[in-house]
Amino acid sequence: MRGTMMHIVPSGLRAVAASGAAGLLRQSRCLALLKLRICWLITLTAVVGLMAAPYGFSAEKALYLALATLAAASAASALNHYFDRDIDAVMKRTRGRPLVGACPPSAAPALALVLLAVSAAVSLLKLNYMVVLHLFLGAFVYAVVYTVWLKRRSSLNIVIGGLAGSFAVLAGGASAEPAFCSAPALLAVVLFFWTPSHFWSFAIVHREDYERAGVPMLPNVVGNRKAALWIMGNTAVLVASSFVPVALGLFGALYAAAASVAGGLFLYRSALLVREQSKEAAWRNFKASMAYLAILFAGVMLDALAG
Repeated sequence: MRGTMMHIVPSGLRAVAASGAAGLLRQSRCLALLKLRICWLITLTAVVGLMAAPYGFSAEKALYLALATLAAASAASALNHYFDRDIDAVMKRTRGRPLVGACPPSAAPALALVLLAVSAAVSLLKLNYMVVLHLFLGAFVYAVVYTVWLKRRSSLNIVIGGLAGSFAVLAGGASAEPAFCSAPALLAVVLFFWTPSHFWSFAIVHREDYERAGVPMLPNVVGNRKAALWIMGNTAVLVASSFVPVALGLFGALYAAAASVAGGLFLYRSALLVREQSKEAAWRNFKASMAYLAILFAGVMLDALAG
């Protein structure tokens, strides 16, 4: 892998220099390399981590954290596109991605290096070294541990790969204070348990696509019924973990109410998926997972604003 990277980075830099990075970004299909819709969610996750810390919040700090997180997450996305471009070409859902035909593949790793450098510079100059470490680890887990190592080898791919989202919360907490902070760390645990239920539901919907590409997502390995049972069990652990900060007195009533509503909705949809493992039920559970995160994050922010 090291040899491959040594080969592709110089050629990638030449490609960017030849076409111009600005010119590359002007192409809407190449802009999709950055997966900005997902990266905005990861950026919001980091800002919520900052707000969860008991002190150290400021609008200026949130702005620099958002910029550094967005750059690091976009870099990881570009590398994900690069390493997955062969299976993207055979999956119906991803065959329109930029590296399948619209953009030069070698530009992706070069663009990723530039974005990682921007993230590190902003973090070091305006925040602190622990933010750099957490953002780098998040990008590394997603681009290398998940995409390169586990995605095509293990049905546990997304379980371990889910650590990438957890590191964004930890980066947010570290931006408030480099030392260990309990509330962001417990939110990182919640994010870790959220990811499998979210992506296993998605994998039931797109099971044929993953089968065609040879990616061993859990539903492809154990079948939809057992996967639905795993989703139900994992969602129960997720909801239980979301109440630990309340039990420890780190969050108050507003967060507790949000966790109750969000957890009840997600458990209900997961139970319906156990009863009927159709694509429609899996898609509704996938959407419920998004609603869960939105409501929970709103609870964290309202709790922080209420003091």
